Amino acid sequence: MRRPATIAWPGWRHLPREARDTLFLLAVIAWTVLPHVGQLPVWCTALTAAVLLWRGALAVRGAALPSRWVLAGVLLLALALTFMTHRTLLGKESGITLLVVLVALKTLELRARRDAFAVFFLGFFLVLTHFLSSQSMVIAAAMLVSVWGLMTALVLAHMPVGQPGLDRAGALAGRFALLGAPVMLLLFLLFPRIGPLWGVPNDAGAKTGLSGEMRVGMIAELAADDSIALRVRVLSGTPPPPEQLYFRGPVLTGFDGTTWRVGSPRFASGATLARNLRPIGEPVELEVTVEPSRLSTIPALEATPALPALENLRTQLLDDLHWITNRPLAERIRYTAPSWPRFAHGPTEPTLGLQDALDLPPGFNPRTLEWAAALRRDPRYAQADGNTLAAALMQHIRRENYSYTLAPGLYDEAQRGTAIDEFWLDGKAGFCEHFATAFVVILRALDVPARVVTGYQGAERNPIDGTLVVRNSFAHAWAEYWQPGQGWVRADPTAAVAPERIDRSRPLAPAPGFVATAFGGVAPDALLQLRALWESANNAWNQWVLNYSRGTQFDLLKRLGYASPSWEDLALLLIVVASGLSLAVAGWAWWGHHRTDPWLRAYARVRQATAKRGIPAHDGMPPRTLAAALRARHGSAAEPAARALDALDRLRYARADAPASRRRQAVQARRLAATAVAALRPLKPHTSPSKMPVAASR
Repeated sequence: MRRPATIAWPGWRHLPREARDTLFLLAVIAWTVLPHVGQLPVWCTALTAAVLLWRGALAVRGAALPSRWVLAGVLLLALALTFMTHRTLLGKESGITLLVVLVALKTLELRARRDAFAVFFLGFFLVLTHFLSSQSMVIAAAMLVSVWGLMTALVLAHMPVGQPGLDRAGALAGRFALLGAPVMLLLFLLFPRIGPLWGVPNDAGAKTGLSGEMRVGMIAELAADDSIALRVRVLSGTPPPPEQLYFRGPVLTGFDGTTWRVGSPRFASGATLARNLRPIGEPVELEVTVEPSRLSTIPALEATPALPALENLRTQLLDDLHWITNRPLAERIRYTAPSWPRFAHGPTEPTLGLQDALDLPPGFNPRTLEWAAALRRDPRYAQADGNTLAAALMQHIRRENYSYTLAPGLYDEAQRGTAIDEFWLDGKAGFCEHFATAFVVILRALDVPARVVTGYQGAERNPIDGTLVVRNSFAHAWAEYWQPGQGWVRADPTAAVAPERIDRSRPLAPAPGFVATAFGGVAPDALLQLRALWESANNAWNQWVLNYSRGTQFDLLKRLGYASPSWEDLALLLIVVASGLSLAVAGWAWWGHHRTDPWLRAYARVRQATAKRGIPAHDGMPPRTLAAALRARHGSAAEPAARALDALDRLRYARADAPASRRRQAVQARRLAATAVAALRPLKPHTSPSKMPVAASR
C-alpha cells in the first residue's frame, strides 16, 4: 500500500518567487486585520483566518486556485452572516466586517497583476478603517507597519522576475515612505480640520466611570478601573497639596432612599452665581486634558469659575459649581483655566432653594433618623449649627472605629430601605459613598441642608513628564452642608476614617492577580516605571497629534506672524508651501539627473542610435563590444562610428598616467558620442539577425 504523498516545507529561500511574494502579502493582510479581531464577529475572524491559511497552502503547493463559483458561494455566505449579525449591510461595523471578508477572498483571485493591485488598495483602505475606532499610538504604530508591508508588496509586484530579496524591496518601500514624510507632515499641519471628519473616530472612546446618579456601592466598583480620567499640568502658581485636589463632577441633591440623582430644583436659589462664588487667595493655572465620558460634565478643580471656549461644545457653570455641556463628551478635550483651591460659594442667607437639600423620603432608614433625633436631644447639640454637627459626626466616625473598605458586604439584602441603618449602626464598614450618603442623610435629619458631590479626589504624579494623573479609581464622593454666613462647606467623612486616602492620594485598590503579584515580587518598581513611561508617551501623542485641532492650526499661523488668521490664510499658506516643496523636489530630481555620470549619458545617446539601426545594446554592453557588432553588421561603412566607440571605451577603461579631469572627460565623452551618432546616420537598418562576436565581448 502506497503512502499518500506529503509536501514538506522547502524553506523560504527555495520557494518560487510567486509563492514567496504571496506568503508575504498574506502575512501583511493578517497583521492589518489583527487589531480588528476584538470588534469583528467570531465567524468573520474564523473565516478570514481559514481563507488566508487556505491561500497560503495553495501558494506553497503550487496548486490551482478555486473556481469563481466557490468564491461566490463563500461571499454570499458572508453577506448573510453579516446581515444576521448587524441587521444591516450598511454602517461602520457591517462595512468593516464585509471589507475584511472581501480582502481575504480577493487573495484567492491572485491570477494577474491587476488582482494584486486590487488587494493592495483594499489593504490600504482597511488600514484607514482602524482609525474609525481608535487613534491610539499602538494602532498608529501597527498601521505604520502595515503600510510599509503593503508598499513592499507593491514594490515586489513591479520587480522583474528572478530572485529579488525581500530586504531589497523593503528598503525601497521604506525609502519611498521617507520621501513622502514631508508631504504627510505638511498636510497634517495645514490641511483644514473639517468636521465631522475629525470627530467620527472618537465615538467609541467614552469610558469615564462617573455617572449622573449614585447608588451605594457603585463608586467602589470603579476602584478596579485603573484607566486615566484626566491629566493635569500646573502652568503657574503653587501646586495644590493632595488634600485640595477635588475635581468636581455631578452634584447630587435628589434622594429616593436608594439612589442619589442630580436634582431638578423646585425653588430658585435666590442668588446669582457671581455672588455665590467667592475665591480666596491666589489661583493656580492648570492645563487639564479630560478623557471621553458618557456624561455631559466637565470635571474641574474646585473652584474653576470660567472655562475657555471649546470647539463644538457649549459649556455652562451651574450654581452648584458643576460644569455641564450641551452634549456628552464623546471626544478628548483640553482646556486651560485658573482655579482657586480655597474658595467659598453659595448663598450666605437662607433661601427657598435650600429646601431641596433638606428633603428625605419617608419610610427609609428609620433607625438612622432616630439616631439623629437622639443627637439633637443632647443638650450639647440642641441648638448647634451645621459646623458643630458636622464636627460631631466626624468625631463619631473616628471614635466608633468605622473601617474603610472596598468589600463592606451587602446592606439591605431584603430591600426594606434600611441600607444606611445597617451601615451606620451595624456594619460600620464601607466605601466613600457609604460615608457620604450617611453623613448627608443625618445632616438633613438634623435640619441642615446637605448634598452629595461626586468627582475625583487626589492625583498621582508621573515621574517622567511631571503631569498629575487622575484615574477612574480616584472616583470619590463627599458631602457639602450649608452654614449661615459661609454658604456651602465641604465635609469629607472619608478623611475621618482613612486620612491617607485624602492626604496622600492613596485610594484603595483591589487585590492584584497572580501575574501582577509574581511580577511585583521580582521587580516591585519595574511595573510602575513602565506604566509611567507608557502614559507619558501616550500623553505626548494625545497632546501633539490627536489634539491638533483647528484652533491649534490658527495658533500656528499666529506664531508665523498672522495677526488674525483665517481659512483663506491657511489655504494660501498650504498652497505656497506645497508649491515650494514641489519645486524643491523637481530641482532635486533635475540635480540628480545631471549628477549622472556624463560618460554614461554620452554612451546612452550612442546606444539609442545603434538601436534604431537594428543593433540593440543593453546596459552592461561595453562600447568595444558594440563597435565589434557594428563592424560585423555594416563592415567598413561603420568604421568611423566603431573608432569613436573604441575611443569612448578607452576613455572609460584605459589606464593613463595622468587621468583627465572629470570636466575634461565629460567634454571628450560628449564629443566622441556626437561623432559616433553622426557617423551612424548614413547607415541603414539591417534586416538579418546580428551575430555578436564572442571574442569582442570578453
